[in-house]
Amino acid sequence: MMNDINAIYTIWLREMIRYLRDRMRIISSIAAAFFYLTIVAVGIGSFASVGNLDFRVFMAPGIVGITILFTSMFSGMSVIWDRQFGFLKEILVAPVSRTSIILGKLIGSATIALSNGLLVLILAIILVPLPITIGILPAIIFMILTSFAIVSIGLIIASRMRSMEGFQAVLSFLILPLFFLAGVFFPLDAVPDYLRVASMLDPLTYGVDGMRGSLIGTQYSHFPLLTDFGILLAFDIVMIIIASYLFNRTSV
Repeated sequence: MMNDINAIYTIWLREMIRYLRDRMRIISSIAAAFFYLTIVAVGIGSFASVGNLDFRVFMAPGIVGITILFTSMFSGMSVIWDRQFGFLKEILVAPVSRTSIILGKLIGSATIALSNGLLVLILAIILVPLPITIGILPAIIFMILTSFAIVSIGLIIASRMRSMEGFQAVLSFLILPLFFLAGVFFPLDAVPDYLRVASMLDPLTYGVDGMRGSLIGTQYSHFPLLTDFGILLAFDIVMIIIASYLFNRTSV
């Protein structure tokens, strides 16, 4: 038991050290969020509106969500790098369970995604007059759930891939639908039924909706906060189980 706990902590610590040493990952996340909040949101807000709400305010929780999306999905690259450079083989033969290895990867990647999300949230609070109606803590809970959901998807894909090129090809196919269907740029009430149904299949939708309801008011969220929370939590549990199962069957 202690060996597994130590393995989880060691792998988490390794992921955090790699993240902190790569300053460009932090800078690029903040720069991208700044671009969306100061240029894209202003541009779209010039011809679109959500009632009397400043479009930057409506879009800010979505920017936090897509920051988590991109950071989380690319976490799977670390698995492929570890496989190609032999590190994965070394830890797979260690006297610890493979479940502890995947949990260490999962928690480490989710912590990185959450850290980037928090930095962008701070930037959004500085740049945008967010009313923060319910509170930051509920928003952070949705950020954590969203991080685990998307990281699990990335690790599931990475567990079946052997090359970086194949992983990137799958990401290119998957990220855009998750991005555009999440309701970052539009309220789900205003789209056709078929698009709304497609959005309901996107886990990021519930994360963005929950953050939006927590930060700017439930009148701007499509689902009740408890619904967002319940669906995300259930999705996390299922995806973590699948990721653990596939990783237990993986080979180097």
